[in-house]
Amino acid sequence: MTEDARPVSRSRSIMTELVFPTDTNHHGTMFGGTLMKYIDKISAIAAMRHSNKPVVTASTDSLDFLSPIRMGEAVELEAFVTSTHRSSMEVYVVVRAENLFTGERRVTCTAFSTFVAVDENGKPVPVPAAIPENEAEQKLFDSAPERYDLRKKRRSQRYSSTE
Repeated sequence: MTEDARPVSRSRSIMTELVFPTDTNHHGTMFGGTLMKYIDKISAIAAMRHSNKPVVTASTDSLDFLSPIRMGEAVELEAFVTSTHRSSMEVYVVVRAENLFTGERRVTCTAFSTFVAVDENGKPVPVPAAIPENEAEQKLFDSAPERYDLRKKRRSQRYSSTE
């Protein structure tokens, strides 16, 4: 990690979209793949804000769909860097749906992704440490080493029929 550490708030990024019929499946709820695209996009923005570098997605580990998002609702994604290693950053995303007519809001999905900062040749470069600023961020920061270890273990257990 570089010497300069940065507060989590520096990376906090929010994206809001309206769910249209073309974003939905035959149940009238948002396609999971569309939401995954949004999660990757907002996560990359948060990682670039933190590192001030181009980034690449290294993994998306936990993507938990908690409730459906319906056509006509607004979907809000909030992302921020929770912890870092030498060149990698863990990004947490919480997705909320909002009924714009009633104001009802609910958490619909949470996700953790890992991004790596790269130079102009695509080689990993060091990133600043993340400094949690509140209790929720501190909990995510404190639990990050366990998620990191699980990612490493999962990578060591990969299987490919072509190897």
